[in-house]
Amino acid sequence: MGDLNGSSDTSPEAAYGLDYDVLIIGAGLSGIYTLISMKKLGLRARVIERGSGPGGVWFWNRYPGARLDSESYTYMFTFSQEVLDEWDWKEHFSAQEDTLRYINFVIDKHNIRPDIQLNTEVKSARYDEVNRSWTLADQNGNYLSSRFLINCLGPLTSPTLPNIPGVADFRGEAYHTSRWPQDHLVSFEGKRVGIIGTGATGIQIIQEVAKTAGQLTVFQRTANWTAPLRNSTISPDEMNAIRADYPEIIRKCKSTPMGFMYEPDPRNALDIPEKEREELWETHYNMRGLIKWVANFKDIFTNQEANDLYSNWMANKIRARVNDPVIAEKLIPKTHGFGTRRVPLETGYYELFNRANVKLVDLNDTPIKRITATGVETTVDHIELDILIYATGFDALTGSYEEIDYYGEGGVALKDLWKDGPLTYLGFMSPNFPNMFNILGPHQGTGNIPHAIEYAVRYVARFVEYLTEANMTYVVPDQKGVEQWTEHVFDCTKGLLSANVNSWMTGYNSNKKGKAQRRVVRYFGGLVRFRERCEDVAADNYRHFVMK
Repeated sequence: MGDLNGSSDTSPEAAYGLDYDVLIIGAGLSGIYTLISMKKLGLRARVIERGSGPGGVWFWNRYPGARLDSESYTYMFTFSQEVLDEWDWKEHFSAQEDTLRYINFVIDKHNIRPDIQLNTEVKSARYDEVNRSWTLADQNGNYLSSRFLINCLGPLTSPTLPNIPGVADFRGEAYHTSRWPQDHLVSFEGKRVGIIGTGATGIQIIQEVAKTAGQLTVFQRTANWTAPLRNSTISPDEMNAIRADYPEIIRKCKSTPMGFMYEPDPRNALDIPEKEREELWETHYNMRGLIKWVANFKDIFTNQEANDLYSNWMANKIRARVNDPVIAEKLIPKTHGFGTRRVPLETGYYELFNRANVKLVDLNDTPIKRITATGVETTVDHIELDILIYATGFDALTGSYEEIDYYGEGGVALKDLWKDGPLTYLGFMSPNFPNMFNILGPHQGTGNIPHAIEYAVRYVARFVEYLTEANMTYVVPDQKGVEQWTEHVFDCTKGLLSANVNSWMTGYNSNKKGKAQRRVVRYFGGLVRFRERCEDVAADNYRHFVMK
């Protein structure tokens, strides 16, 4: 077998045994921890990564303003006491470059860099029924084989461009935020800049571009709720205090539905007097982080009347920050309530629209007709631009799986198996795809990403250890398990307002053919319930997994 770099026989038929016990696709947080875990089991493991460096989403998303919106000391690994003791966070919400530095720190502390193969894009993965193994093929036609395949592709890694004519025609500088250039600094000084998209990424980069651009035009199709980040630096004394509190921080993150330090208020907003209700909201509003979202009254997420109360309260905050009442109303979401989509955080975002060099174009009033060689043509005028930035998001959760041709038992293509929506058991495996595990894939518990990753990787590592010790070389979920899990995933959406909103969390993407409709691709049951379900399966000798 070849090493995917062509240093030896690259024929997939060269039966010299398997190259590895485990191959891992993706060198983001999940791939890194999976590699560490597999090596601790004494298995031969290797990560295959298409980028020129590790880090996953934090390697690719280098756009100005990229940073965490969960507290740095909750967005971290907890498995390594050495890393916990030695790493110092600089800010409460770490910037991209420091988060990437943290990831590389973890890699070097565990001496796994030699086991990460970069600049290698997996084009296909095919299951060999005779040898019960997987064979990967890269962009150069080289091959690697392994007993187990673990996909660590990430939920937000497949960028999408808007479905607008003329995207390829623009002759100025054009960038997608998740493919920001690594080799040179993009200057906005005095430039005419256009940004399409006002989701989490758009909100972050708009705040940076507005500082120096001669003219910034923001093209907004759907307004999104956002709330103050309230970031600040962390002094050495404060870092020591945070480190001393790590056991409690970690305990909270492990015990809350979304893996953050906060959990929903057990009371209902509709049961609380208005004055008391709004006092809590004001307190949260003035605090840092996602507490405004995840620690709200519990009925905010399930009762439209309660959600309307909070959404209207937040809308008044926006109106107070934007001078032009017409612009303020355009910035207030009308299609979804607060918290029914992933809530991004901001620093002075709304005040930017009071600046003379920032213009908002509401695409509901004046749609884009086409991108031209020199700018953007709307139904009203032509806006000349020097730089055009696409903050248009990702083909979330399933898109990264569609970029690789997976073939399972009987030559079944994963794209065909999932054409009407993902089919999984516990989100970890799919029928017809033996020995292939997914980390943070569709139908798997998620929330605060590192905490979700840690549990998923530990579960898979325990399972692989169980199989290895029993000399089993084959595992796949049975049909009953898949059906029951799919039913459970659907049941978890019932009663949630977020399940009735178009967003990446409900599989909606108007820029991708066939995806301009809601699909159940995300697990809405929370991390605690997800862990309970998975542990129940493990305790019952991995019920509904066929092993041999």
